[in-house]
Amino acid sequence: MGTAQQINETAYRSTLPYVEIMDSTLRDGEQTNGVSFLPHEKLMIARMLLRDLNVDRIEVASARVSEGEKEAVKMICRYARQIDRLNSVEVLGFVDGHASIDWVADCGGQVINLLAKGSLKHCVQQLQKTPEEHIADIQEELRYAASKGISVNLYLEDWSNGMKESPDYVYQLMDGLLESNIQRFMLPDTLGIMNPLQVIEYFRKMMKRYPQLHFDFHAHNDYDLAVSNSLAAVLSGAKGLHVTVNGLGERCGNAPIASVQAILKDQFHAKTNINESQLNGASRLVEGYSGIAVAPNQPIVGENVFTQVAGVHADGDTKNKLYYNDLVPERFGRKREYALGKTSGRANIAKNLEELGLELTPEQTRRVTERITELGDKKEIVTQDDLPYIVSDVLKHDAPKDKVKLLSYVVSTAYGLKPGANIKVEINGKQYEASATGDGQYDAFVKSLRYIYKKYLNRTFPILSNYQVSIPPGGRTDALVQTVITWDNDGKLIRTRGLDADQTEAAIKATFKMLNIFEEQYQNI
Repeated sequence: MGTAQQINETAYRSTLPYVEIMDSTLRDGEQTNGVSFLPHEKLMIARMLLRDLNVDRIEVASARVSEGEKEAVKMICRYARQIDRLNSVEVLGFVDGHASIDWVADCGGQVINLLAKGSLKHCVQQLQKTPEEHIADIQEELRYAASKGISVNLYLEDWSNGMKESPDYVYQLMDGLLESNIQRFMLPDTLGIMNPLQVIEYFRKMMKRYPQLHFDFHAHNDYDLAVSNSLAAVLSGAKGLHVTVNGLGERCGNAPIASVQAILKDQFHAKTNINESQLNGASRLVEGYSGIAVAPNQPIVGENVFTQVAGVHADGDTKNKLYYNDLVPERFGRKREYALGKTSGRANIAKNLEELGLELTPEQTRRVTERITELGDKKEIVTQDDLPYIVSDVLKHDAPKDKVKLLSYVVSTAYGLKPGANIKVEINGKQYEASATGDGQYDAFVKSLRYIYKKYLNRTFPILSNYQVSIPPGGRTDALVQTVITWDNDGKLIRTRGLDADQTEAAIKATFKMLNIFEEQYQNI
């Protein structure tokens, strides 16, 4: 019985469709407004895509754009040759009297994605040529590419409008190129106008008429349908899909690789070569180089997508994983988290306490939950790093009071004078005062603290490693300011947050959170 079941499972897997993934982050993705990768950044992204993420192909540039682009393509081609993936590197080129083909050959490339016109309107109005003339021009480029040893894939630009408005032209173009050496015919929804039903209709027409050909689909996201349209194309016979990391691309962007991979595997049971554990790393790399932040709720790679907020969900997760689905975070190199806020509930709090190794009684957990709910109502963002401090703050009869307290302070700034600060603090029951000037009000405040720690306590003061200021999500122009500070104390890092209507006050709150945490550590040494 077991053997028969194994045979059936093997037979089933052998029938699963294989989908080729071509990533166009370095070409179409770079057409995102404001995005321009340096040559070495393109190389780093290409390495990540080919070596770690293991995409089948990458489209890395448009031919004849600039010398910087040419240098980037040369670098990527050299690297791809070293790892025996040169045939996976593709460059967009044009029907331009062989100039694009020469450009690709000079870069050391072996594949060109030739841009042809997929609609009669583009052919006649943009090129100002008849279909016969355009076909003849393409055929001449194909002959020249073959003489240079360069493989050709063909884009049918504006194919979606071509199928809607001039299908006879599309068929005429295809019929005129059937006997050519084109490896793949790539069908783009250039203006992002299609819906899944149209994709299915037009793709099936193409597949019925040309069943022997390899078709790719290239989606744009103007109607937020790029992923759905990509799935529809695969359901209709597409053998390849074009994607970008984080959905970068012109206008509303392209189909994001992480979402496409997940839906292909989970909803369609298709096979790809993608290493899912590297999707998050690729997203972070491209986010850093592009300067385009990933939305917190972006599927798979967003900051919040594996964070449970509602307490009922955390409770369900402890009871046979009632709120789990196939998108398990570990699958993508991530982990599930439980947010702390006004909707957390005791189950969320318990999950975070358990992860920190803290054990509280049910009554203590209830009181901590009430405090976090109160903070959530004030829009304060509570993190797991804050939890030990909140526990100490709430359970005052069970835990020592704050060892470091701010009793009073004055900060000042005036035109032509350096900002100053006068502070009075209590550390382990003793009061200290100091004053200092600095480059800003907070800098003067910290210098006053440093003076106290050095003169009166003979101790070093933690080093400020990173300082970030933001308005919490959902805030308005009059919202509270959130300050996140990372501190380094002899190699021990901690991140604390403060929230207030005043930026300096928020930073001071974060500072005293840090001082109490380090004071606790200092006394336990």
